[in-house]
Amino acid sequence: MTNETDPVLGVVDLKVHFQRARSNPFLPKETVHAVDGVSFEVRRGSTFGIVGESGSGKSTTALSVTRLQHITSGKVLIDGEDITHLKGDALRAVRRRVQIIFQDPFSSLDPRRRAGAIVREPMDLLGVGEPGERDRMVSELFERVGLRPEQTALFPHQFSGGQRQRIGIARALATRPALVVCDEPVSALDVAIQAQILNLLRKLQDEFGLTYLFISHDLGVVQYVCDEIAVMYLGEIVEQGDRISLFSNPQHPYTQALLSAVPSAHRDRRKAPGRVKLLGDPPSPINLPEGCRFAGRCIYAQERCRAEPPKLRSIEDGHLVACHYAEKLEATPA
Repeated sequence: MTNETDPVLGVVDLKVHFQRARSNPFLPKETVHAVDGVSFEVRRGSTFGIVGESGSGKSTTALSVTRLQHITSGKVLIDGEDITHLKGDALRAVRRRVQIIFQDPFSSLDPRRRAGAIVREPMDLLGVGEPGERDRMVSELFERVGLRPEQTALFPHQFSGGQRQRIGIARALATRPALVVCDEPVSALDVAIQAQILNLLRKLQDEFGLTYLFISHDLGVVQYVCDEIAVMYLGEIVEQGDRISLFSNPQHPYTQALLSAVPSAHRDRRKAPGRVKLLGDPPSPINLPEGCRFAGRCIYAQERCRAEPPKLRSIEDGHLVACHYAEKLEATPA
């Protein structure tokens, strides 16, 4: 029996590597380290956010959790059950407990099927409820996400972008999951619609007791919806903590740079002397540096950083950071 205090999701040393196609058969194979040793837990009923710039590995992590992406090594635990190597009927059973809301509401819905059929499909495939009750369940889900029951007869192209994402949310809830992975669910929407969808997700979390793994590159969105946040850079978690400590006291230079880059309408904030700027471009995920992966862009980097990779360590209660000099970042940059 599942203990209510146990984490819904556990990720242990997750690695996802891709073999790059060779242009020359005589050259050695190249490996892309998309996710390279990520570990975290998501508490029941909470929202765990993963944030980072494009190419950091956050979406690959999300797809791996849902088993939509091949896992090179490591473990993914759902309610304590290792689902990393499940196949067939065993994996199908897990699909009832883990669902995903995709980033693009325009391409994630089948344009040839009516909205009601799209939401009902997971129920039919995974045997949720009695067949005679499923149409009623679909209508109820439409109402829960802010759509009218009669809209079940419409096709996706007859809805706006925000309405399509509501259909995607209803589809994710159709199997009554314990964990919902939200892969940048509002990034393709207008700002006003983003707020509506985020408020809807919080409302549904309270009503259904949902647990969210929330992927985003938008720090404002993450700060609004997440209880705990992990910052990823080039396949690794470089900082992790609760929302308040991470935003009020960021310890990793990369996190500080991300927060400094948030647009502000206040001129004094834009010109503040404490703002941290990123230098250059990220290194290649194929040819990774020996030491800290952020050292080449870090204004605080020392020789140790270029030679020795930092470990993710605790500096406060529940606040983790992968930086040799996290406690000394007030010093003059090198």
